Amino acid sequence: MSTLTARPVLADLFGTNEGSALRVKQVVLVLAGIAVLAIAAKIRIPMWPVPMTMGTFAVLTIGAAYGPRLGLTTILAYLAVGALGFNVFAGSSSTEYGLAYMMGGTGGYLVGYALAAVALGAFARAGWDRSFGKMAAALFAGNAIIYLPGLVWLGVLYGWDKPLLEWGLTPFLAGDALKLVLAAMLVPAVWKLVGDARR
Repeated sequence: MSTLTARPVLADLFGTNEGSALRVKQVVLVLAGIAVLAIAAKIRIPMWPVPMTMGTFAVLTIGAAYGPRLGLTTILAYLAVGALGFNVFAGSSSTEYGLAYMMGGTGGYLVGYALAAVALGAFARAGWDRSFGKMAAALFAGNAIIYLPGLVWLGVLYGWDKPLLEWGLTPFLAGDALKLVLAAMLVPAVWKLVGDARR
């Protein structure tokens, strides 16, 4: 476990990491993360075969930038905001929202968000967020972690005889590949900027 906690994550580099100031910083980061997640979920980029949203990009990037604990806290807080009825999810609306929406077809993916944030945070603590190759591998694993409970929940809801992969996986792979490349470039680039600024 010490290997996973040896490296700082990006969130550790800004502000103080001690006492009450640390708690204030963490609250600010969680609130900022909720806002980023809500905005990213509503971004719809035209793409074939389905429009691409930026929700998974935000989840995985926040997990890497915040680390496992703060990343998980942020995702759980985001889910709590959604459960209270706020329109923060990609498919939620003024008529579909809250727990009823979360228990529908998207429910398993939302569980995957929390698990993937922890995984990306752990990879970042191990230093995998410093290079494109390792970050890409971590993001690939994170995407798989999101899809696994998502597809299982679809099977539970609608039956295992349905075309679950066609419904909940293959239409999104092209968009996820683009987001993976973008995040795998972004996070190491931020580390390089931080390193250059500190020299």
